[in-house]
Amino acid sequence: MSRLDDPEYARFAWRRFRRLLGWSGAIGLVASLLAVWLVGEAYGALGWVATLAMIGGVTGSVLMAGALMGLTFLSSGTGHDEAIDPRDL
Repeated sequence: MSRLDDPEYARFAWRRFRRLLGWSGAIGLVASLLAVWLVGEAYGALGWVATLAMIGGVTGSVLMAGALMGLTFLSSGTGHDEAIDPRDL
């Protein structure tokens, strides 16, 4: 049985996951703006399409990494991993 079955703990765990995702988004946005600035310094001004593509790509990659890491922490921290019976596999 997982601790996610307890509604109060599930609320706490999902709030922690959303907080991690929020921080990942903020870090991704800062990283993408830094990347746009560095590429602009190295190669000159970028067009708006290239700028948007770079912001989307960098921010999306960081958000995806944060989401996968957060789901791993959620699964492990709530006892969901231990609740799986290996005989059922």
